[in-house]
This record gives sequence, C-alpha cells and structure tokens, in this order.
Amino acid sequence: MRGSRTEIPRGPVRRPWRFDLVLERDGKVSQQTQLVRALVQEIQRGRLPPGSMLPGSRTLAAQLAVNRKVVVAAVEELVAQGWLETLPASGTRVAALLPSLAVADTEVRPPRTASPVRGEASLVSITDGLPDSRLAPLEELARAYRRALRAFSRTASGYSDAAGAPELREVLSGFVNQARGLSTTRAEVFVTRGSQGALGLYALSMLTRGDVVAAEVPGYAPAWRAFEFAGAEVVHIPVDTGGLKTDLLEEKARALGGRLKAVYVTPHHQYPTAVAMAPERRMHLLHLAERFDFTVIEDDYDYEYHFEGNPLLPLQATAGSRRVVYIASLSKLLAPAIRLGYLVASPGCIRKLGETRAVLERQGDPVLERAIAELFEDGTLQQHARRARRVYKERRDHLLEQLSRSPALRAAFTYSVPTGGLALWLRLRQGSSESLAARARDARLLIASGSTYLPKGRLAAIRFGFAAHDTNELSWICDALSHCVPP
Repeated sequence: MRGSRTEIPRGPVRRPWRFDLVLERDGKVSQQTQLVRALVQEIQRGRLPPGSMLPGSRTLAAQLAVNRKVVVAAVEELVAQGWLETLPASGTRVAALLPSLAVADTEVRPPRTASPVRGEASLVSITDGLPDSRLAPLEELARAYRRALRAFSRTASGYSDAAGAPELREVLSGFVNQARGLSTTRAEVFVTRGSQGALGLYALSMLTRGDVVAAEVPGYAPAWRAFEFAGAEVVHIPVDTGGLKTDLLEEKARALGGRLKAVYVTPHHQYPTAVAMAPERRMHLLHLAERFDFTVIEDDYDYEYHFEGNPLLPLQATAGSRRVVYIASLSKLLAPAIRLGYLVASPGCIRKLGETRAVLERQGDPVLERAIAELFEDGTLQQHARRARRVYKERRDHLLEQLSRSPALRAAFTYSVPTGGLALWLRLRQGSSESLAARARDARLLIASGSTYLPKGRLAAIRFGFAAHDTNELSWICDALSHCVPP
C-alpha cells in the first residue's frame, strides 16, 4: 500500500471534503485489511484527529473504487477495536479516546497533540451567577432557529438593521413595558451581543477621552474595562448594604465640576454583593443625574430571578430614557453561549449606537434574533423563566441549608440572604480569599478571590454562584469547600 496523496481540508464539522487513499490491487493483502491499516495510520499521524467525521460508506467506496461492503466491514472492525465510533443519524467519527495497544498490524504511536493537562475545564466553577444551560429550551430554540433561517434565506436582501431584527425589537419593547414598567417604543430598543456588547457599544458611541464614569465598588470589572477602552476615566464609589453610597457620589460629582458623564449601577441585584439599592438612594441618584447632568447606565442583568417580594422597578421606569440607559441580558435567561442582550435608550443614543456598530460589525445576528422573537411571541421564554425561577430558588434554599448545617462553613462565612439573584456574597471571617481560592483549586473548585471585584487591593469575600448546579452538585461543592476554609 502506498501513502496518501493530499492533505484533507476540513469544514466546520471536521468532515473531510475528500479522502484520497490508494489501495493496492495485487491481491496479496485484502482491500478490507488495507483500508483498516490505512485508517489507523492516518489517525496516528494526526491526519484524522479525534472527533473527525469520516465520509459516508457510499462516498468512501466511490472515492476508493471499492465495493461498499469492503468499507462497511473495515469501519465495523475499527469501531469494534475502538478507533472509530458511530453516531446515530450523524455518521462515523474518530473516537475521542484512542486504543493504547497495537491493533490492526500497526504499532500505536501517540497522536501529534499536546499532552492533556489539568486546566479550567476540569474544575467546578462557582465564580459567578451563571444560569444552568441544561434547563434552557434549546430544542425549541433550535427549531425556531431553523424556521428563521429558512425564512431569512427566502426573504432577506442585503444587511439587516444595525439596531437588531425589527421583530425582536418590537417584542422586547412590549415585554419591558408590560413586565418591567417601562414606557418605550421599538425605536428606543437596540439588540446587542449580550450585556457586555451593550456596554462596549455605548462606551464607544457616547464617551470620549477625558470623560469620567462613576462605578460601584466592589463591582463588575468588565464594565470598567469597556469604559476605559473608550478613553474614559473610571472612578469608584463604595457599596454597602443599601447599594451605591449616593452621598459619596454627590461629593465626587461636585469635585469633578461637570466631567462626570455617566454612573454605572446594578441596582436590582448589585454585582457582586446581590444587595438591592435602597429606595431613597434610587431617588437620590436620579436627582443627582438631573442636577449634575449625567447619564445613569442601569445594568439589570438578572431581573427575572427575584424570589421574595415584588421586584423593584427599573430606574428607567421612573426617569425615562432621557436620563437612564437600560441594559439587560437574554444570556442570563437562556445560556451564556447565547449572546443576546438589549439596550433601551433615547432615539438619539440608538442612532449613534447604530453608526458605531455599522463600523465594527455591520449588524448583529438577525437569524438568532428572529428565533428569539418567536420564542417570546409563543410564550416559550416566559414559561422557561417561570420554571427557572422556581428551580433556582430551590437551589438557593438548598445552598443556604448546606451553609447552615456545615460547622466549618458556618464558622468561615458571614452573609445576608438577598431577595433575588443567582449568587450569594460570602464574607470570610478570617483569612484571605486568595488563599481560599488556591486551596479550592486543589479540591477541583474554581472560585474568584474578592480582589476580582476591586480596582486594587484585597477583599476577604467570594461570590458563590449556585444556579448552574443542581442540589446534588451543590452538596458536593459545599462539602469540598468545607475542607478548604480556614480551621
């Protein structure tokens, strides 16, 4: 048998476009054995890495000019040996875990890939309040996406609106008006790639070098980076159990003498502490916005997940889009990988955001946006939100029970129970969060030290995101964490 003639270019699903192998015709070795050996050799030398899809048996038989039975028999043999695996309704691919013994008359050599190392993927993360993707209506989304894609292919001409699919903007306008007390129209809604995309677009569109943005501390560092990327200076205002300390904000605004252009807040479930901004501070903040002529950037990233009492209405429900830019995320409702958020602002701001996006990426994801609009219209997302809220409350309560039942955790942390959100803010009674994070990593837990939420310095606290883990997983996490805390 002779070697292959060409390298195999691969498409998005790692299926080879062609499969050039040459089999001998002299009859000394059967074609089935030749094909088995050839495939093993191509897997060993990295031409067919783990996960690569093979052509269908008919296609491969035609390319190799052999009977299809030869291909089927060779593939079945390699599946039995562990080199290949079959996927229902999908085809055959190279197995993720390859045999370690010599098989098919060919001595096994390690594939040309890096040795596996223990990395972030092997750790159980509790660093943030992420939703559980296992609960998301992904099958419904997939079907809606296919329908949107077919419709788009029949009707679309050119690029879509930079502000987002009109269908989704219309749906979101009605949604925030009914569910969150806003009073807005489609012209005031801009669809983005997650809340971080909204922050970045706003910063690049509305801020200039020398502007000042005030932000909560501890707080959401990626927002600070977005403002700084646009050339703005970020000043930090402390947070306590009542949220942003607006008396200190007033002092800072007065000292800046008109340079303060925006204040970034997470008033519903403050990030990372999950406290709600007190009503009197909310009103004081809006009063300061009028007095010092700045914009309030309200990041309402997990409004759906409020467990006790009535959720506070957004600041924009009181002040309107002239003073408040409202940002929310659909990623928290569905899954982090589904990068969709939205921004509600004045038409003038929306127009500037569109001009910026036209330069950066021209448009968002119109097919996904249309699919999400369909799921809003048929009630799928509303039903999912109700179910997820119930499940996440059960998980929060289970976590609270585990914290109270464990003597080690009870002695290690103090905390308040927030009325909502997908994480708890645990303050260490002694020791540093950096040391705790290092010990937790050895126990296969990934946590972020309190310094993650500060511009500088250290903070003896951690944010425990519970929503992405079921009750059994939370029990295991708490047991592991109890062996990491200071004695």
